[in-house]
Amino acid sequence: MNTEKDFSPLTPNIVRALNDKLYEKRKVAALEIEKLVREFVAQNNATQIRHVIQILASEFALSQHPHSRKGGLIGLAACSIALGKESGLYLKELIEPVLTCFNDSDSRLRYYACEALYNIVKVARGAVLPHFNLLFDGLSKLAADPDPNVKSGSELLDRLLKDIVTESNSFDLVAFVPLLRERIYSNNQYARQFIISWIHVLESVPDIHLLDYLPEILDGLFQIMGDNSKEIRKTCEVVLGEFLKEIKKIPSTVKFAEMANILVIHCQAADETKLTNDLIQLTAMTWMREFIQLAGRVMLPYSSGILTAVLPCLSYDDRKKNTKEAASACNYSLMKLVTPEDDEEEEEERRESTGSPSKENDKPKTETDSNDMLNASQESVSFSNISFFTPASADRPQVTLDLDGIVQVLDRHLHDSSTGMMTRIAVLKWLYHLYIKTPRKMFRHTDSLFPMLLKTLSDESDEVILKDLEVLAEIASSPAGQTDQNLSCDNADNKVVLKVPESVKPAQQSSTGSKGVDSSPSTPSMNSYFYKFMINLLKRFSLERKLLENRGAFIIRQLCLLLHAENIFHSMADILLKEEDLKFASTMVQTLNTILLTSAELFELRNQLKDLRTQESCALFCCLYRSWCHNPVATVSLCFLTQNYKHAYDLIQKFGNLEVTVDFLMEVDKLVQLIESPIFTYLRLQLLDVENNPYLIKALYGLLMLLPQSQAFQLLSHRLSCVPNPELMRTVDESKYMDSKQHVASRRASHAQVDYSELLQHFERVQSKHLEVRHQRSGRSSDHHDRKLM
Repeated sequence: MNTEKDFSPLTPNIVRALNDKLYEKRKVAALEIEKLVREFVAQNNATQIRHVIQILASEFALSQHPHSRKGGLIGLAACSIALGKESGLYLKELIEPVLTCFNDSDSRLRYYACEALYNIVKVARGAVLPHFNLLFDGLSKLAADPDPNVKSGSELLDRLLKDIVTESNSFDLVAFVPLLRERIYSNNQYARQFIISWIHVLESVPDIHLLDYLPEILDGLFQIMGDNSKEIRKTCEVVLGEFLKEIKKIPSTVKFAEMANILVIHCQAADETKLTNDLIQLTAMTWMREFIQLAGRVMLPYSSGILTAVLPCLSYDDRKKNTKEAASACNYSLMKLVTPEDDEEEEEERRESTGSPSKENDKPKTETDSNDMLNASQESVSFSNISFFTPASADRPQVTLDLDGIVQVLDRHLHDSSTGMMTRIAVLKWLYHLYIKTPRKMFRHTDSLFPMLLKTLSDESDEVILKDLEVLAEIASSPAGQTDQNLSCDNADNKVVLKVPESVKPAQQSSTGSKGVDSSPSTPSMNSYFYKFMINLLKRFSLERKLLENRGAFIIRQLCLLLHAENIFHSMADILLKEEDLKFASTMVQTLNTILLTSAELFELRNQLKDLRTQESCALFCCLYRSWCHNPVATVSLCFLTQNYKHAYDLIQKFGNLEVTVDFLMEVDKLVQLIESPIFTYLRLQLLDVENNPYLIKALYGLLMLLPQSQAFQLLSHRLSCVPNPELMRTVDESKYMDSKQHVASRRASHAQVDYSELLQHFERVQSKHLEVRHQRSGRSSDHHDRKLM
C-alpha cells in the first residue's frame, strides 16, 4: 500500500497499524478509529464519517494485500461500534465490503469478515433488515464453509440474525421468498441445514405468514427431506409438520390447488430401495390425505395424478404399512368426491347445444347428506366461483372432473401385469364407482375398457374377479347404456325379454345407497352391452378352457346374483344355439346344467322351471332345451327338473341311436347321483304315485339299462326296487289319490303349451350334427395316423 497517499482523516499511525500483520496492532488502530468516529458523531459530521468508511472499504477491505484487508474489516467494525444507533444510516457502505470478503480464499480472512459483520449487525439490530437478503446470501455461503472456525463464526452470526428477525415486525417476506426459493435446492448438506433452520424460525414467527408462500418452497422442502443427514431430515419433518398443523387450523387461506401437483410428484417413490424416499413418500401421502379431506372437490382436477401415485401404494406389504394406510385413506376420500353432478355437467352442455329445455326430473336437488358423498341419492348443487377451500355450506366450487385422465390411469394399471392384487381391486372399485356416479360419461370409454375387463376374468384372485364381474354387470344393466330397442333373446318360436333383478344388487346396495332405477317396474331390460358381454364371455370360455374348468361355475353363479339368473341362462342358451364349435357347446351346456341343478343361487330359477305353469316358464324351457340338446344327458336332466317325464322317456329311447362313449356313461352316472340329491326330492316322492307317473319310472329304468354294472347302476336299481305296488298305494287314501290325479292332469295341461314332437325332432337334428362332427374328427385322426405309418 502506498503510505504517502492521503488517508485523512485517518492518521499515518492508524494507517500503518491497520496494515500490520499483528492482530494486536490492528486492534489498537481500530480503537483509534472508534474514537475518531465518535468525535464525528458528536459533531454530526456525516461527510467525514462516510469518508472514513469509504477509505476503510476501498483502500483496506478491498485491498490486494491480505493484512490490509484484515485491517479494513476490523476498522469497519470499529466504525459501526462508534456509530451505535446511527449505524443504520451507513449500513450499505459498512456491509457490502465485508460480504465481499466472505469469498476470500484465505480462511482466516473469511473468519475476520464474519467477526466484523457480527459486530456491525449486533449494533444495528433491526436496522439491518432492509439488507437481509444480502446478509442471508452471504451467510448461506459460509454455512457450507470447509473451515470449522469460519463455520463456527457464521453460526454465531446466524443466531444473532435469527434473534433480530424473531423480534422484528417489519421483515420483508415478499422480497426474501425468491432468494429462499433459489437457495432451497442446494445439494450441500450444510447449506440445507442452514435453509431448513431459517424456514423453521420464520414459520414460528406469528407476524410472518410464510404459509402464504408455501407453494413456492414445498418442493424444495421435500428435496431436503431426502438428505442423508438424519438431523436434517428430522428438522425438515418438524417444519413440514408445523406447516400441516397451520393448514388444518386455517384451511380457508391455503392454496391447495397450487401444491397438488407437487404432492403428486413426491407421492411416487422414485427409488424404493432408499429409506429417505420412503419418508418422502409417506409424508407426501399424509399431506395428500389431508388436502383431499380439507380442500374437497378442489382436488378433483388432479385426480389422475393422485391415482397414479396412490394406486401402487395400496399393494405395499407391512414394511410400508403407514404409507399404505395413508394411500388407502387418500383413495377413499378422493372417491367420495365424485358425485352424480359430475355426470350432469355433460347433460347441461348437451341441453345448451341442442336448445332443449330441461326436464323436471333432471333438475338439481339439494344434497341430503353432505357428509356422505357416496350416497347415490345425492343430486347436484349449484356452484359458485372457484376457491381454494370448500366451505361447509352449499356454496361449493365449480370444478371439472378429469374423467378421461382417471380412466386412462385405471386402464393402464389393469394392463400392467406387475400391478398388485389390492391395486387391481382398487382400480375395479373405481371403475364401478364411476359407472354408478357418472354413467353417461363413462359409457364413452366402455368400448376401450371392455376387452381388458373381460381379460381380467382370468385373474388369479377370486376377489379381483368378483369386483370385475360387478363392473361388467353394471355396464350390462346400466340405463345409460340402453339403446333404442330393448334387448331380447330370440329363437324361431319364442321371444323372452330379459329381466332386471327384482331387488337392488347387493354390491350396489352397500356403496351407492338406494338406486331406485334398478328396482323400478318401468326400468328397461338389459342394455346393448349385456348381450355383447354374454357373447364375449362364452368366447373367452371357448378360447380358455382352463378358465371354464376352474372358474366358469364361479363366474356364472356370481353373474346370476348380479344380473338375474334367468337373463344369464336365457341369453347363453340363445348364443349356444348358434355355436359352431359343437364340442365346446356340449361342454358349456354340461357346465350350465350342473350349475342349474346344484347351485343355491339358482333356487328361484329351478322353481320357475319345475312346473311350467306359465307361458313365460314354458318359453324359457324351450329356449334352454334347444341348446341343452348339445348334451343328451343334460337334456334328460332338464326334463326331469321340469317334470317332463314322458319326453325324458322319449329322449332316452333315442339314446340307442347315439354313440355311447365313456364320457357319456360318466354323465349318466352323475345324473344318477343328482337324482339322489336334495334337488330331486320331489321326483323321488313322485315314485310313490306309480299310476300317475309311469313315464318317470320308465325313464329311470331306461337310465338303468344304459348303465353298465357299476355303483351307479346298483344305486338306481336299489331306488327302483323301492317303488311300491300301485294297487297297495291306492287303498291307503282314495282322496289323496284323486288329488294326485288332478294335479298330474293340471301339469299335463300346462305342458300342452309345448310342442314336444318338434323339440324331439330338434334333438335328433342336433345329435346328428354332433355325430357327423365326431366322424369327421375321427376320420382326420385316422388319416393323420395313416400318414405317420407311411
